[in-house]
Amino acid sequence: MSASKLVKPSIEYKESYIEAIKEFQIEERYTFLKIEDLEKNFKQFIEDINTGKRHLHKPYVDWVVSVPETILWLVKEDQYIGTFNIRHRLNWHLEKWGGHVNFMIRPSMRGKGFAKKILNKGIPIVSHFGIDRALITIDPENKDAIKVVEFCGAEFEDELQATNQFPARKRYWLDCS
Repeated sequence: MSASKLVKPSIEYKESYIEAIKEFQIEERYTFLKIEDLEKNFKQFIEDINTGKRHLHKPYVDWVVSVPETILWLVKEDQYIGTFNIRHRLNWHLEKWGGHVNFMIRPSMRGKGFAKKILNKGIPIVSHFGIDRALITIDPENKDAIKVVEFCGAEFEDELQATNQFPARKRYWLDCS
């Protein structure tokens, strides 16, 4: 049995990725992705992700300025397990609510240690982009993610209260040097 690894999104993981999106959508995540579109246009979807023409979050509102982003998938054998996003720099919005790093594990693979693996495997890649300290922001109710980032050495900075436009967030800094 092979070890899990971080890879660029690839068409070879189409079936398991689409199944994972269905799992996420039950949780009301990734609802802006249409399963039918993914099934028909997966090759284009992958190309757009890998060239930076598409991001894996809700479409931006007009006033948000996007930043360069690298999207990686945690896979094991032929199975998609999770997504690791690296934002190469911060804008005013990401400094508060988004951070440099975001990771998600598909619901059926949670509780198996993959969140720690995705973050630990991602740290050297974050460093490769010249980010010595990565900001990670977390929903204060997401106790599992908080445990993961603290286990991986991230230091708590502060907690931002929810506003009319943005959710509450705990902010952590992770040494990637």
